[in-house]
Amino acid sequence: MIFGFSGCGKSTLARRLGATLGVEPLHFDTIHWLPDWTESSDEYKIERVKKELEKDRWIIEGSYRRILWRERVDAADTVIFLDFNRFLCLYRVIKRRIMYAGKTRPDMGEGCVEKIDFEFLRWVFLDGRKKRKRKSYLELMERLKGMEGKNAYTFKNPRELERFVREIEGV
Repeated sequence: MIFGFSGCGKSTLARRLGATLGVEPLHFDTIHWLPDWTESSDEYKIERVKKELEKDRWIIEGSYRRILWRERVDAADTVIFLDFNRFLCLYRVIKRRIMYAGKTRPDMGEGCVEKIDFEFLRWVFLDGRKKRKRKSYLELMERLKGMEGKNAYTFKNPRELERFVREIEGV
C-alpha cells in the first residue's frame, strides 16, 4: 500500500515496484477518474479495490481514505507513506503537466488529458496537506511499525526512497 500527498511520486513508485515484483499496480486515479475528468462513484471504486484485495499479491497506490482505507491497511504486508515537502510536490506536478501536455498519464483514468488549474495547485500546496491529515498518517505509521507482519516505511525525501527501491531491485 502506497500513499502520500499529490505529486510525491506514488504512481512512479508503484510502477517500479510492480515491475520488480511482477505485480500490476492499481492506481487509484485510474478508477476515480472516468473519461473527461468525470468522477466515478464510491461504489465503483469499492468494487474495484475489493477485487484487488482478494489477490494474493497486490500494489495499490493512492490515499482516498474513504475507500476501504482500514481494509487496505489491514491487508497490506507493506505500507509506504511518501511524506515529501510541498515545494517538491508542487514542482513535480508542474513538471508532470509539461511532460504530459495534451496526453493522458499512464496512471490516470482514460481520456483525462493532463491539466492543471488553480484548484489543483491549491490542493497540492495547501488543502491536501492539512496538518491533522499528515499527523494522522504519521501516527498510523508509528502504530504499524510495532505490528508483527507489517513493514511500515515513511520516506521524507526522494534520496531515501531511491535507496529503498534500489535495494529491492537488487541494484
